[in-house]
Amino acid sequence: MLRRSIIAVAGVLALILGGHRLLPELGGFTPVLESLLPWLGVAVPVLLVVALFTRSWQVIVAVLVPAAVWGVMFGPALLRSPPGGPSDLSVATVNVGVTNAASGRAVRAVSKGRDLIAAQELTPGGPAAKALGERFPHHYQVSTVGLWSRFPIVEARKADIGLDWVRALRAVVRTPKGKLTVYVMHLASARPGKTAQRDETLAHARKIIERDESEHLLLLGDLNTATTDRKRSGLVPPLSDAQQEAGSGFGFTWPSSFPLTRPDHILYRGLTATSAGVEPAAGSDHRAAYASLRLGESS
Repeated sequence: MLRRSIIAVAGVLALILGGHRLLPELGGFTPVLESLLPWLGVAVPVLLVVALFTRSWQVIVAVLVPAAVWGVMFGPALLRSPPGGPSDLSVATVNVGVTNAASGRAVRAVSKGRDLIAAQELTPGGPAAKALGERFPHHYQVSTVGLWSRFPIVEARKADIGLDWVRALRAVVRTPKGKLTVYVMHLASARPGKTAQRDETLAHARKIIERDESEHLLLLGDLNTATTDRKRSGLVPPLSDAQQEAGSGFGFTWPSSFPLTRPDHILYRGLTATSAGVEPAAGSDHRAAYASLRLGESS
């Protein structure tokens, strides 16, 4: 009975890992499961230890199947090295936390050495906005999202992602290498069984990106959509993910005390990521995501 149970669990685990996109959404539960997909690998060593007690090669081989599937899916992320090379921009995005009294200290640390920083869950006139305003000469803020820049912002307006309140913006930044279109977005939250509004805002974000013909484009923000979430496929591709292209590891950002998933993203088109990573943001329940990118000359 124990042997059959282990083989059955190993088989189900391998199927979920390898075939998760074939599973029905189940009212939004499956996309949330996908957000935690890398953590299913924790079950493999547990199963392997139990399998060793059975002294059955059949059982041990069965457990190695989900281990192999996990390795193919996520091994490259753990083994990847940043490509490095010269960069033109250092950017970061952080959800500062609307009730975070330490948000000013958080953004001062995160913005050090950056050219652009995007922030979400801002309190208008609060400590985060004030601290960033002291450090950057150019900024644009609408409602609870904002962009601060070392370079001039030559165009700026709010963007509609299908919510009753503003949680997205579009700005054009004039860098030494040419103009760069920057979006800052904070999509609706996703919870088990409650992903419909997030999916709607994500669909709006896709349409916005599809319609934008900018040669160099950057999307920063809390997208409430994990790297492994099936719903993100409409954005990546056509956009590239800085963490996947130039970061090491999974780059989890939430929750900050023990990150389990990555809702915070740096996505781009017409640039090259040279490095990417994650760092703490004092008092926030998110960690900040950052990246260095190279911006080619405009054609």
